Amino acid sequence: MLQRKYKDNCLFRFSPDMGSKVPNTEYIFSYFRILLIIFAFLSFIPSDVFALSGTDRFKIDDTDEPWNISADEISHDRNTNIYTASGNVVITKKDTRLSADFVRFDHNAFKAFAQGNVVMKAGEDILSGSSLDVDLKSETGIIHEGTVFIKENNFHISGDNIEKTGENSYAAEEATVSTCDGETPAWKITGKKLRINIEGYGFISHAAFWTKKMPVFYTPFFVFPAKLKRQSGLLSPQIAQSDRKGIEYNQPYFWAINENTDATIYAHHMSERGEKAGFEYRYVSSSESKGAVMFDFFDDRRIDDGTGDSSKKWGYEDDGSLRPNSERYWFRMKNDKKMPFGFNAKVDLDFVSDQDYLHEFRDGYNGFDSTESYFNKYFGREIDNYDDPVRINRLNLSRNLSSFTLNAETRWYDNVINRRWSDTDNTLHKLPVIEFDGAKQQVSGTPLYADLNSEYTNFYRKDGTSGHRIDLYPRVYLPYRFKNFFTFEPSLGLRHTTWYIDPSGIDTTEKDKTHNRELYDVRLDLSTELFSVFKINGDNVDGIKHSIKPQIVYTYIPDKEQTDYPYFDSIDRIAKNNLITYSLTNTFTSRSLPGKTGVSGEKKEEKPSYAYNEFLRIKVEQSFNINEERENKKDGKPFSPVYGELKLSPVKYLSLSTDATWSTYDNLFITRNASGTLSDARG
Repeated sequence: MLQRKYKDNCLFRFSPDMGSKVPNTEYIFSYFRILLIIFAFLSFIPSDVFALSGTDRFKIDDTDEPWNISADEISHDRNTNIYTASGNVVITKKDTRLSADFVRFDHNAFKAFAQGNVVMKAGEDILSGSSLDVDLKSETGIIHEGTVFIKENNFHISGDNIEKTGENSYAAEEATVSTCDGETPAWKITGKKLRINIEGYGFISHAAFWTKKMPVFYTPFFVFPAKLKRQSGLLSPQIAQSDRKGIEYNQPYFWAINENTDATIYAHHMSERGEKAGFEYRYVSSSESKGAVMFDFFDDRRIDDGTGDSSKKWGYEDDGSLRPNSERYWFRMKNDKKMPFGFNAKVDLDFVSDQDYLHEFRDGYNGFDSTESYFNKYFGREIDNYDDPVRINRLNLSRNLSSFTLNAETRWYDNVINRRWSDTDNTLHKLPVIEFDGAKQQVSGTPLYADLNSEYTNFYRKDGTSGHRIDLYPRVYLPYRFKNFFTFEPSLGLRHTTWYIDPSGIDTTEKDKTHNRELYDVRLDLSTELFSVFKINGDNVDGIKHSIKPQIVYTYIPDKEQTDYPYFDSIDRIAKNNLITYSLTNTFTSRSLPGKTGVSGEKKEEKPSYAYNEFLRIKVEQSFNINEERENKKDGKPFSPVYGELKLSPVKYLSLSTDATWSTYDNLFITRNASGTLSDARG
C-alpha cells in the first residue's frame, strides 16, 4: 500500500497501522525479520560439504538463487555433523550479506552460532553484534551487544542482548530506540528490559525519554502497541497550541479497507477556529496504477474582512487580498493509470478555497508539507507551492514509441484570487496541448540526422483572447568527425507557426484571425576531446579517466518583426540571436570491477563487467554577442557573465553541485547556488 510518512524521520511516535502516513511499529520490530533470514540460510546448508576453502556456492532446493560463501577455511566434521567456516567469513545472496570471523552450524541439533564482528545486511537494513546464537528448531535466538538499523523509517535499536524468545515474542536488555542518526541522537528511549509480543503489546521497564544527553521523562513502566498487520484503528494524535488556532487536537482513524485500498479520517479540533474534518483514500492496483484522494474542510470561526485587526490576526497581508469566507477547504488528488495500447494516464487535481488556506495549514498530518512529501515520494510529481494562488490541474495521456513520443495534456489553472475577487478572469488555460516529438536519428541512406518538435495548443481564457496554435520545428544535422582530432556538426532548424484566433475573443480593432510565421536558425558546433587514463591500485577502483573537452558553438536566428502575432507564451516571440559560446569541460570518471562470485578455482573466459562513475565535472562557459558588438553602444556589454559549475558524486547515493556567474564588467558574482542530493536504492 501507499503509506504516508513524514519528511523528518527523527520523530517519536508509536502507531498500530501500516496504511497511513504515520510511522508504526512494523519498522521498530522489522529487524527480527532479518534474524529469520539468517535462520533460513543456516537451515538449508547441504550435508555434503567438507574441507573447503576460499569460495563455494550452496544452492537451496526450492530456488535457483545460490548462496555464495567465502572464508579462509570451510570444514565439516562427519562424526558430529558440524560445519564450520572461519576467517573472514562472508555469506551472500542477492541483497543479503552476512559476515563474521567464525560461523558454526550443528546439523544434528539444528543450532547455529556466529562470532566476531557479526554484520548482517538485508537490503539497506543492517544488524550487527559481537555474536549470534540460534536454535532453529524452536526458532529462538540471541544477538549479543547487538545494534540494528532499519532504513525504511531510519530506526536505530541497540541492546546488550536482543533475543527472540518464542514464535511471536522478543526481548532486549538495556535497550535503546531512536529514529535519529549520530552518537548523540536528538531523541531516544532507553529501558532496562524490553518485552514484545507481535500483534499484541510491547512493555518497557524503567523507560526514559532523552533529548540529546538529557533525560526529560521517566516512567517505571511503559506500554505501546506492537501491531504489524494492517488493521483499522485509532492512530497517534497530534496535540499543539498556537495563538492563531488555540489548542489543537488532531485525531486520525485508519481504515484498512482491503489489501489494495485504505483510508484515513481526521477529526481536527481547534479551540479558536472550530472543527476541521479530513479524509484520505489510497489505492494500489499495480506499480503503474495507483491513486490518492485527499479532502479537508471546516467552517472557520475567524475571517479576514479588513475590519479592526482581523487581517493581522487571521489573515496574511503579503498577498494583498482579504479572506472574508468562513467555508474553507482543500481538495487534492493524484492518479496514475496504465491504459490499453501502451498509453499511460496521469491526473493531478488541486483546488483550495482561498489564498490563505495553505499558509494556515502547512504543518501536521494532512498539511501542505506532508502532502507535498507524499506526492513526491509515491507519484514523483510536485504540487504548486503553498504561497502560489494559481493551482494547476491536469489530465495527461502519453505513449512512448521506439523513436517518438506522443504527449496529450489538458492544463486548467485555478486562479484563486481571480475566482474570488475579480469579475473578469484572463487566466490562460491549455485545453489541450498535444506534443509529438521525434528523437535525433539518422535519415535512412544518408549522412544526415534529424529530430522533430511539434505542438498543437488550444489556448482558452474566460475573458480575453483565446485561440489555437500549431508549431512545427524539425532540425537537420550533418555531423562530421575528422579522425580523432575534432568533431564538427552544422545543423539547420526550420520553424513554422500558425495561429488561429477565436473570433469571440478578438478585439474589435483586430482584422486578421489567422497568422503564419516562418523562421530558421543555424547552429555550428565544433569540439574536440583530450583524455588520459590513470591506473589506480585501489580496493574498488582500478582506473580514472580525465577528459578535457573544449567546445565552440555558433548560433544564429535572424531578426523578424513579430509584434503583430498573438502572444500566449514564449514560443510566440523568438528573439534574434547571433552568438558565439565557448566552453571548457573537465570530467573525471572512475572504473571499478564488481566482486566476482563462483566456486574457488573456477575459470571462466568472460569479459569483465565494469562499473563507471563520473564523480567530478567542472565546466566554465562564456558567450560573445555579435549583434550587441555591432551596435557599438557606449554601455554595450557583448560578453556574457562567465558561468561555472561543479558537480561532485563521490559515492553512489550522494551528489553535490554548485554553480555561479561572474560579471567581467562589474567584477562581482551575479548568482551563486549550491545543492546536495542524498538518495537510496529506490531513488
